[in-house]
Amino acid sequence: MTPFSPSLLDAAAGTPVLVGFSGGLDSSVLLHLLAHAPDRREAGLRAVHVHHGLQAEADDWAAHCQRICDEWQVPLHVVHVQVGDATGLGPEAAARHVRHAAFAELLQPGEWLALAHHRDDQAETFLLRALRGSGIDGLAAMRERRAFAAGQLWRPLLHVPRAALEVHARQHRLHWIEDPSNTRDTFDRNFLRNTVMPLLAGRWPDAAAMFARSAALAGEAAGLLHAHDAQALHACDGGDGTLSVAALRALPPPACARVLRLWVQQRGLPPLPGNGVARIRHDLLDAAHDRQAEFRWQQARIVRWRDCLHAIGELPHWPAGWQARWDGHAPLPLPDGGRLELHGAPAFDTPLQVRQRNGGERIRLPGRGHSHLLKHCLQDAGVAPWLRPHLPLLCDGAQVLAAGDRIVSATLHDWLRDRAAQLHWHAPAPVN
Repeated sequence: MTPFSPSLLDAAAGTPVLVGFSGGLDSSVLLHLLAHAPDRREAGLRAVHVHHGLQAEADDWAAHCQRICDEWQVPLHVVHVQVGDATGLGPEAAARHVRHAAFAELLQPGEWLALAHHRDDQAETFLLRALRGSGIDGLAAMRERRAFAAGQLWRPLLHVPRAALEVHARQHRLHWIEDPSNTRDTFDRNFLRNTVMPLLAGRWPDAAAMFARSAALAGEAAGLLHAHDAQALHACDGGDGTLSVAALRALPPPACARVLRLWVQQRGLPPLPGNGVARIRHDLLDAAHDRQAEFRWQQARIVRWRDCLHAIGELPHWPAGWQARWDGHAPLPLPDGGRLELHGAPAFDTPLQVRQRNGGERIRLPGRGHSHLLKHCLQDAGVAPWLRPHLPLLCDGAQVLAAGDRIVSATLHDWLRDRAAQLHWHAPAPVN
């Protein structure tokens, strides 16, 4: 007998599945269900255990998971990770961050990552988000399925109470790990699970189910808002991934806030901090049009430039005084991760010097009889201010021949034209 619906796993029929397997009760039940489901192995089933090394028993836990997987004939990957606190959100968030990074790296295209979160977990997440003052998106808590890395993240047990998992585990005589840290109420989630939820259940027996239902309703409302947000974001498009300041200012403040958060997410930047929207509205949207105002957080920033907002990741710095000789024969790697290439010609006539701007350089443009300040040429060409320090200068002695491929001197322009050649500069990628 099983307390679960026979259709519980139908969503992943015919789909390869990677199970996040900690060895605890929840993931043991999930892996047992999948390992003994008809036709599951033919579609592809494997497991991953993330070895955090945070507990003295961590090696024993990995060995336990290996024994279980061997018994059920499920391939297991044990991934060792180091948990710091780069998120600044505490040890729980830090461990979750590295764990999900390990999952993302291992997940294959089209594969589903199955995690064993259940209804009680959903209720706790809803309460934690509410206590942090989250909006409708946060109160939606965890979704049963969403895009993740190269595949999907799937939580098939999200509507199942933990008590049902215990029934299944005891019926099938499963063995699982009890993490001693789960009893420490210094962690917020443990305090809710061990103290608050039992107290609420004593008065309202269906409290966990009701919290989970509220999360589901919040998710439905958030889904409707997301569709509206996408339309509003499209209306604010300033071109090349920017946002029009005028269009943003025309939106009601709540709509503007949602558009900003969605845009930041789509640009691959960290979530805005709690005061982020207010700071952007005050410091950027209301700034004078000729002022290059910006808002920074973590390794990202938003800059107002030419009446648009630009989302920018942190770019690596050049070492002071870096320079190189380049003949154009092979691509030249730059110290910030960028690259210079010469296409259509085997090499330059003589090697050129490549360096960073120092300021005050001048360059003579095609069709001009005299030189101009490179600074003014970059401004006129619309090169973004944050990219200008990363443009490599190609020089022949004291003569500046090019700034990347954005500004090319008359001398180099004629040389490239005569050979049907091109100079290409690949900009550096932001730091993750």
